[in-house]
Amino acid sequence: MYSHTTVGSNNLARAKSFYDGVFAPLDLGLWFSTEDMLAYKPTAGRPLFLVVRPFNGGEAVSGNGAMVAFLAPNRAVVTACHAAAIAGGGTDEGSPGLRPQYHENYYGAYFRDPDGNKICVCCHHPE
Repeated sequence: MYSHTTVGSNNLARAKSFYDGVFAPLDLGLWFSTEDMLAYKPTAGRPLFLVVRPFNGGEAVSGNGAMVAFLAPNRAVVTACHAAAIAGGGTDEGSPGLRPQYHENYYGAYFRDPDGNKICVCCHHPE
C-alpha cells in the first residue's frame, strides 16, 4: 500500500549527514545515492524515504502542514532519533513525550531537518 515519501533538499551532503544520524536508531539505512537523490529504506522491502534535489530545478521548500512520521519500536528510539536530529542541525518542534490527546500510549517527538521538512518519530506502545 505505501511505497515511498519524498522530501526536498538544497544540500544533499548536509541532508545525508542529518538523516544518517536520525535513522541509525530506526535501523534505516542508505540504500543508494546519486548526485540528486538519497534513498533510505528498512533492511527488507519498502517503504522508501527519498531526499532529492527538486526535479524542476527550483529551490526546495518545506510544506506548511506537511509532515512525515516514522514508527519506532519503543520510546527510547523516539528519544534517540530526536537527540540525533538536534545534534545533526535540526530544530526542535516538540520534545519527546506522551501526547495523550492522540491516545494514552502515543509517545512522539517532532523536529525539522536542516531544509525545514517536519519529521515525527513516534511509538504507540506502552513503556
